[in-house]
Parts: sequence; C-alpha cells; structure tokens
Amino acid sequence: MIDVLVVDDDFHVAEVNAAYVAQVPGFRVIGRAHTAAQALAALERTPADLVLLDHYLPDETGLALVRRLRQLGHRTDVIMVTAARDVATIQDAMRSGALQYLVKPFGFSGLRAKLDGYAALRRTVAGVSGHGEAGQEQVDRIFSAFRPADAPRTELPKGHSAATADLIRRVLGEAVHPLSAHEVAERSGVSRSTAQRYLKHLERGGHLTLTLKYGDTGRPEHRYHSAGAH
Repeated sequence: MIDVLVVDDDFHVAEVNAAYVAQVPGFRVIGRAHTAAQALAALERTPADLVLLDHYLPDETGLALVRRLRQLGHRTDVIMVTAARDVATIQDAMRSGALQYLVKPFGFSGLRAKLDGYAALRRTVAGVSGHGEAGQEQVDRIFSAFRPADAPRTELPKGHSAATADLIRRVLGEAVHPLSAHEVAERSGVSRSTAQRYLKHLERGGHLTLTLKYGDTGRPEHRYHSAGAH
C-alpha cells in the first residue's frame, strides 16, 4: 500500500481529497493536516510515501514546507494540490522537487490520474533499482513514468448505446450545477441504473468529472458535471 498524507487548510476539502484517495486501489490515507506544522508533526510520527500538499496554508506556504522537509531529511514524495496558478509558483514547485501539480478545482478522475502516474513511477523505479545503476534507457523509463493522461476514450462497452451516452453528456452539459445519478436519470428519461452505468463509463473516460457532496448522513453523494466545468 502507498501511504498518503493529505494536507489542506480547508477541513472539507481535505476530507473530500482523502475520500478520493481511498477510492484508488493501492492507496490509503494515513492522516490529514491543515497547517504546515501539523503536516510536519504527522510526518515525524508516521512517515508517508506521498503528501498531497496545498500551497496556501495558514502558517507557511506548501512549497516552504517542502524545502523544510528536504532540509530535515524527509524523503516523502509530494504532489501539489492547490489553486495557485501563477507560473512562478509552478516553477518553484518543480525546482523544489514536487513530482506533480494538480490545479483546483478538480474531480476524482483528475486526482486519480496523478495517483496512477505516481504508482507507475514507483513500479518503474522498483523494476530498475536492483541493478544499482541505470542506463539511459532505464533513466528514460523513470522520467516518462508520469506520462500525460490519454485523450478521453470514445469506445463504448458492449451493450452501451452511443445515443444514450450523448444524451447523458448533453444533460450534464446543460446543467448549471453538478447532478446526481438520480437527477440525470430524471432529466434524460432513462433508469437510474442505466444512468449510473453510463456516468461511470464517461467519468472513467475523462468526459465527466466526479465530485463528492457530503450531507447530514455523513455519506458522500456522487455528483457529476462535464469535464472542465467548475
């Protein structure tokens, strides 16, 4: 298992990101932190393989924390998960050793792509580490492990209709806010189970974005919107 520490100053966002991580096979959340000091203390208690790190923290920036972790000898990997979009911060993240940079807002598919890429990187490194030294081909394999996400897939599984898939996408494209499977079913005229099947396929293909909405029960409701929509 890949142990993950989720760091975000927003308690709700941290919970949502932790819930996303928990849905990805091979990953588990070992802690949540809402300040740089909490994150450092958590890593001192229980080392993590990966930190999902917000840049905007109340006591210091995420990148300042990354530099401090390196100075203290922590070798945990970092993926920045932040609303910071300025090029200077992005370049600073690269220079500080962040492996990836995910811009908010994002859905489950966006984070999963980064986590899958990280898992691929670990497998690649593990596959060549036994040699002691790496040739250029092995170096190239390591540096290309975080390959760009594939373009959205268009092929449909057996039993799925292109017309129905287009209908589902059109319903979500016209919606002003994310919809649940029940709402999609009502607006499209298909059954809820049919809506769920198509939504799951379209989300996996990158056509839709999945977000989680927490209600009074504490159980998250899956809600969908067109990829790229806010």
